[in-house]
Amino acid sequence: MTQALYFIVKTLAQLYLLLLLLRFWLPWFNVDFRNPMAQGVLRLTSPLIAPLRRLLPPVGRLDTATILVALAIEYLLVVFLLSIRGISVGFVPIAVTAFFELIILSLNLLFFIILIRIVLSWVAPGNYSPVTAMLNALAEPVLRPFRRMIPPIGGLDISPIFAIILLQAAIIILQTYKPIPF
Repeated sequence: MTQALYFIVKTLAQLYLLLLLLRFWLPWFNVDFRNPMAQGVLRLTSPLIAPLRRLLPPVGRLDTATILVALAIEYLLVVFLLSIRGISVGFVPIAVTAFFELIILSLNLLFFIILIRIVLSWVAPGNYSPVTAMLNALAEPVLRPFRRMIPPIGGLDISPIFAIILLQAAIIILQTYKPIPF
């Protein structure tokens, strides 16, 4: 029973954290906020962000309220998951683990954005939709450096493969340095 509770709580919290991280990254990747997908992300995350935004205004493109809420949720998630397992840990290791988990979740988000973009380019090449527009805006800054180094081979762009390999390597490295592995 505890494994099922662990899975459900972790999955639901991480899904909401993905929305928060998406909200955090949207201005960094210059995503059009008039996009219906971006509007949906803003609408789903605003109940927690809007009240805090009055106290913590953004600093340039750094959305301080969103990152603080994401850190707080991740911290509480780590505490809850540790308490389910009956483990007691101090504040600092939990805070560092929460920070690492947010970075890992951001890298996983970029991984899946690139992966979905690849699949959509095979299934519906050249079609426009709000989803593809947002995915393109998020993936392009990550893929651009790889495209400069790796030219297309026979018209096939293999640069996403190298971006995915690098993202997964970064995730593996960060996983090894987390103070609390779980």
